[in-house]
Amino acid sequence: MKVVLYTGVARKALRDLPSDMRDAIKAKIGRSAKTGAGDVSHLKGTHAARLRSGDYRVIFLETADTLEVRAGGHRRNIYR
Repeated sequence: MKVVLYTGVARKALRDLPSDMRDAIKAKIGRSAKTGAGDVSHLKGTHAARLRSGDYRVIFLETADTLEVRAGGHRRNIYR
């Protein structure tokens, strides 16, 4: 199982989400860190990846032993 780390920006973004969506995203992040499962795609031109949960996206970097969540938010705003 990988250790999940959150940047300050990611913590604020998740804190601003509705509680039910925040819980769903945290569960998907945990499952991805534990098993590698989930709707994950690597982003072109960077080492980052995104995890999809409904209309929300989480941007993260993954190494051999950590999953660092960098940002999160609605799909229309997250890639800006």
